[in-house]
Amino acid sequence: MDDASARLEDVRARIARAAKTAGRDPAGVTLIAVSKTQGADAIAPLIAAGQRVFGENRVQEAAEKWPQLRAAHPDVRLHLIGRLQSNKADEAVALFDAIHSVDRPSLVAALAKAMDKAGRRTDCFLQVNIGDEPQKGGCAVADLPALIEAARTAGLPVAGLMCLPPADVEPAPYFALMAKLARRHGVAGLSMGMSADYETAVAIGATHVRVGTALFGARD
Repeated sequence: MDDASARLEDVRARIARAAKTAGRDPAGVTLIAVSKTQGADAIAPLIAAGQRVFGENRVQEAAEKWPQLRAAHPDVRLHLIGRLQSNKADEAVALFDAIHSVDRPSLVAALAKAMDKAGRRTDCFLQVNIGDEPQKGGCAVADLPALIEAARTAGLPVAGLMCLPPADVEPAPYFALMAKLARRHGVAGLSMGMSADYETAVAIGATHVRVGTALFGARD
């Protein structure tokens, strides 16, 4: 518990410092604790320390461990940050409060259908393949206007844009391009920045940072 509290306090302090340096209100940044591969015993201390927003990569993993945790803590919010198959849209809409990996028209259609069926609207972040990397999800920068239009036409709540910059290079130019794209398309949210670079992301305008290792420690 003490470990979890200390890590959470440190990350929050770093976010606040980066935001204030950039002339931003730290309250405008949502910290998503990336709990993928973590068991309930690792998650519970962070919840006890006050963390209320968590991120998972896979629908099935989240479905196995979160219902019980959320029953005990109904104010917890769950975000899907990993790639989503269209055939999992119904499950994702039922389980998550936000989906950060909407990257193609077929998924837009599947999510719109699932939301209509469930009678609930789940916030959506449109994922951009900002480094044009073939191994990563996300739409091409050139395809983003059409994807935004498709999502809005389908009635998806477009909460923002999301990206994963290339590894082992300076992320700031990629974050700056994301901020520019968000302004150009009138999108408020920016889901960008992880344990190694979330302070840079906050300085450039991130509204949601996805932090795992800095909160849970290095994975085995």
